[in-house]
Amino acid sequence: MGAYILRRLLLMVPTLIGIMAINFVIIQFAPGGPVEQVIAQLQGNDVSATARISGGGGDMGAASGVAAGEGVNSKYRGAQGLDPEFIKELEAQFGFDKPPLERFGTMIWDYMRFDFGESYFRDIAVVDLIVEKLPVSISLGLWMTLLSYSISIPLGIRKAVKDGTSFDVWTSGVIIVGYAIPGFLFAVLLIVLFAGGSFLDWFPLRGLTSEGWANMSWPERILDYFWHLALPLTAMALSAFATTTLLTKNSFLDEIRKQYVQTARAKGLTERKVLYGHVFRNAMLIVVAGFPGAFISAFFAGSLLIETIFSLDGLGLLGFESIINRDYAVVFATLYIFSLMGLLVNLISDLTYTWIDPRIDFESREV
Repeated sequence: MGAYILRRLLLMVPTLIGIMAINFVIIQFAPGGPVEQVIAQLQGNDVSATARISGGGGDMGAASGVAAGEGVNSKYRGAQGLDPEFIKELEAQFGFDKPPLERFGTMIWDYMRFDFGESYFRDIAVVDLIVEKLPVSISLGLWMTLLSYSISIPLGIRKAVKDGTSFDVWTSGVIIVGYAIPGFLFAVLLIVLFAGGSFLDWFPLRGLTSEGWANMSWPERILDYFWHLALPLTAMALSAFATTTLLTKNSFLDEIRKQYVQTARAKGLTERKVLYGHVFRNAMLIVVAGFPGAFISAFFAGSLLIETIFSLDGLGLLGFESIINRDYAVVFATLYIFSLMGLLVNLISDLTYTWIDPRIDFESREV
């Protein structure tokens, strides 16, 4: 097993480089960039609602270098009339004065040492910015995954045991309806009903904690924390558990119909002993395989709209704003971190396979 883990860890290096390289090439052809963002702001044409120029005050002050009558031809849209030296200073500030290959190599070397530099448009290190947003995303991702699996697995097992009964039919109907309703739409409905929209005002609508949280007792802090998470997690959980529930049910049904289950029953074992002593271990393998994707989705992509609707300032919202604002330092840093997390979680998933079923031997597999 040690050799397999080592091979997987070594394979992560070229995989990460490949992911970063593909996205780096795409960015080179994307219209607009940080230089164009600054030029648009100087011209009063900035269309971004979230970008804030707080760093590089000296370079921004170079707007006095605007020479409206020079008519300089520039590769940047809207740069006509700006001092060429000012454009060069902007390129140097964002690192665009170097060839793309050199920039990519420098970025990879820095990222391997977890040096992500500073945000283009915020006077803060990228690491500090990500750490600042982590509590929200960790809260949503972790609790969403735990909530989803704690509902899906018992419900899926129950549906498999009661296959074809009225319980199975009506729970399937509820699951299908829940899966069909978009999470963001249900989130809006929850706000209207329970967060002061038009009816009740039972739940807060902003942040993870209330004012004065630091002065509360520990029980009060815990209650306040989950009070703020109640509506976002409900909105995310509506459709999240549907796939896992049906996957669990079908996996258990497949195992229940196999010959070894009939043999175990013939030996006089109780139904509970057959279900959890024999079927569970085999049926849960396919469910475990879906854990990495479920966690990463809830941790980042799946929480983007929920973070926006409930005013939760997490990594999903940060990544979206960084793309809109062309803050490439933050975009590539978050991409690198989540790619690395995805690869590590996949490795943990494989190791979990061996814990559930020791018969699986990854050493004999070719990576």
